[in-house]
Amino acid sequence: MKLISCLVFIVCAGTTSVVYGASSNDALQLAKQLYDRPDGKDRASFGYMVLTEAGHKSRVRALYSYGKDKSYYDIWSLIRFTSPKDIEGTGLLTRDEKSADSQQWVFLPALKRVRKIASSRKGGRFVGSDLFYEDLQNRIYTKDQHKILGEEVINKLPTTILESIPKNARDSVYSKRLSWIHRPSLTALRIDYYQGGSQPIKRLTVNKLAKKQGYWTVMESVVKDLKTGHSTVMRIKHIAYDQNLPDSLFTTQTLEDPAKEVAYRPSSITKK
Repeated sequence: MKLISCLVFIVCAGTTSVVYGASSNDALQLAKQLYDRPDGKDRASFGYMVLTEAGHKSRVRALYSYGKDKSYYDIWSLIRFTSPKDIEGTGLLTRDEKSADSQQWVFLPALKRVRKIASSRKGGRFVGSDLFYEDLQNRIYTKDQHKILGEEVINKLPTTILESIPKNARDSVYSKRLSWIHRPSLTALRIDYYQGGSQPIKRLTVNKLAKKQGYWTVMESVVKDLKTGHSTVMRIKHIAYDQNLPDSLFTTQTLEDPAKEVAYRPSSITKK
């Protein structure tokens, strides 16, 4: 699913009903629609990552994020932290390509070098957050088997529950994902992630959804570790779509030199 709208606050509460007669083709088409969800040819945003843990003070990190659809399969993204000091300059470049597995590189200012992330580390936590490296990759819907399990109303919004199981178990750190999809906006308002067992290990919940430049945009979401209670909140403050971001922005050369991406940072005034 592609990672990173009138303002809507989402609260996960409601009732469930069974969808009768939903075929595997219906499920595949829904998964395809979610993957095809309009989000511009490219996008640039500024926001905050907030790490929270019981008994500890929340840690707030500022970051810029960029994304570009080179083709239907080739999706590129770049994340850059700008504060606090202990993480300033740290960046992650992800290039998802049809012809190869997702490739990721991280830049650590303290080491002054770019390091490629091994595919075996896709289950590693990104900068101590509740996001795995795999969560920051673009997963094509054809890699999974899909099934519609039912419908649920979330804060008066109807959603369809979609089960997605990897066709190749070694292809993902997750054994299963359940997504609560709001069809009008083609947005997963909640995703439960499993690693074997009958209970999810973590949950993503959308808190705010708004329309920006005609695109439904998740303005705030939270990923919670259901075992430890640790959570990561992602808030977008400003976002700009279709800015014709250059290919050069999504290279290891730009990753290791923050000055090369400053010119493409979104304005402090979000375009309507």
